Amino acid sequence: MKRSRVNQILEEGDAFIRSFGYVMPPFAYLAPDEMQRRRHDLSGIVEARLGWDITDYGQGRFDELGLFLFTVRNGRAEDLMRGRGMLYAEKIMISRKEQLSPMHRHVVKAEDIINRGGGKLVLELFMSDADGDPDRTAEVSVMTDGIPRTLPAGGLLALAPGESVTLLPGVWHAFWGEGADVLIGEVSTVNDDLTDNVFHEPIGRFAAIEEDEPPLHLLVSDYDRLLSR
Repeated sequence: MKRSRVNQILEEGDAFIRSFGYVMPPFAYLAPDEMQRRRHDLSGIVEARLGWDITDYGQGRFDELGLFLFTVRNGRAEDLMRGRGMLYAEKIMISRKEQLSPMHRHVVKAEDIINRGGGKLVLELFMSDADGDPDRTAEVSVMTDGIPRTLPAGGLLALAPGESVTLLPGVWHAFWGEGADVLIGEVSTVNDDLTDNVFHEPIGRFAAIEEDEPPLHLLVSDYDRLLSR
């Protein structure tokens, strides 16, 4: 993706989020040079990989295959393994109308996916088979706002604004907005986007950025390159 396109998506996404009354934390708006100057002070943000995340999954088709994310808070994998400490994470996301977030599962992370407003959020769901692949025969059992739901393999679950689904590790899911763009909340156990996303197709988690203009704000995928100690 060109950086100019990333900057445009970032501004559009920020406006969309604000239209629902959701206020981003102050660190969202730090300029890249300020983050570089304050790298020591911001170590908690950088090391937890909090911040902007705009991805086309390395495919160059963001409008069709992509997702807008902002990680608001995130704990440590070490604490999760010990069973105490900051064991949770939170994201705010945007799934555009008919924009696919591709089929994937998590090994460790359990998550609530919440429709915070806009259109319907549609999820395609599979359980995992013995090899960890999508099971094309087994029914899918999930909790939706505390109520159990059972769907056939590959069943579509449509969430209206205010509704949510709990996805446990191993549940395969793809999702997209239906009818309009969707503001999505995610509340989960500790999030590790570097190692805990298993995609059904061989695609990347992050976008490759072509630097055609300066970044408006850094993406989490910029941190290792631009904010290294």
